[in-house]
Amino acid sequence: MARTVRVAVTGAAGQIGYALLPRLASGEVFGPDTRVELNLLEITPALPALEGVVMELQDCAFPLLDAVRTTDSAEEAFDGINWGLFVGSKPRGKGMERGDLIRENGPIFVGQGKALAKAADDVQVLVVGNPANTNCLIAKAHGVGGGIPAERFHAMMRLDQNRAMAQLALKAGTRVESVTNMTIWGNHSATQYPDAENAQIGGRPCTDVIGHIGWLQGEFIELIQQRGAAVIAARGLSSAASAANAALDHVRSMEGKTPDGEWFSAAVASDGSYGIEEGLVFSFPVRSSGGGNWSIVQDLEFSDFAKEKIQATEAELKEERDIVADLI
Repeated sequence: MARTVRVAVTGAAGQIGYALLPRLASGEVFGPDTRVELNLLEITPALPALEGVVMELQDCAFPLLDAVRTTDSAEEAFDGINWGLFVGSKPRGKGMERGDLIRENGPIFVGQGKALAKAADDVQVLVVGNPANTNCLIAKAHGVGGGIPAERFHAMMRLDQNRAMAQLALKAGTRVESVTNMTIWGNHSATQYPDAENAQIGGRPCTDVIGHIGWLQGEFIELIQQRGAAVIAARGLSSAASAANAALDHVRSMEGKTPDGEWFSAAVASDGSYGIEEGLVFSFPVRSSGGGNWSIVQDLEFSDFAKEKIQATEAELKEERDIVADLI
């Protein structure tokens, strides 16, 4: 019999959800032998819009989509799920400081972390809503209290990885698939460190292929750190399509086996690797052995420049954790 996977998506009527849901329902992510059930969570005022999304999913007539459920209750949405994609969060408003955003969104993830008690034994959680690392830290604290292992919680860094791979490919004049082992360290914020030192292009060190160290340590890093703001400035809206794509890439990478010698970026609970404080939700290079079982890649080497960047993004995550200490 075909396997069935039940996926919860929060903020499902939003732009990211709209880009994400048809691809989940199509079988693209979990494969042609896996049936899909979707549990869609929204705030009460958005439920009518969510019904319109459900109509479109029905009208697509996806052969693998067995059920679509809508609710404004996290407990109902997370009942029996194998994956939770936590997309919904309050966006940063004009004049809002990052600390304000953290405090606004924190309580959402307290409730959602607790509600995961009804999830399946193998549940995996990807937090997409910003500030993703600290929201994940909050959800993890309450999910672990409900018996879910800490390693089941991830925050999305794949969008930053994808952005970095694309820019390195453009600079090198090559195809994006030739760029491998692109690690984003730290926080999904302007302190993140895109690590070109350990990346490869066509199996060769990125620094050898591009050679322009000043660009790699300057413009390249700033470009990736500020890419989201640049998209908003150009489009007038946030990067919904690429964020949805990155979330699906993350799920596929965690579900599958990482090719030998390669890795991908994900923010996970630190185990102390590379001197990062244990428990912080920090982006590392990780490998998956399939089924959501992952490990942090060890023994990568860094320049003093890279060490300073990694320390800076760790310091920011500690500051964010302190802001929400009462919620953890």
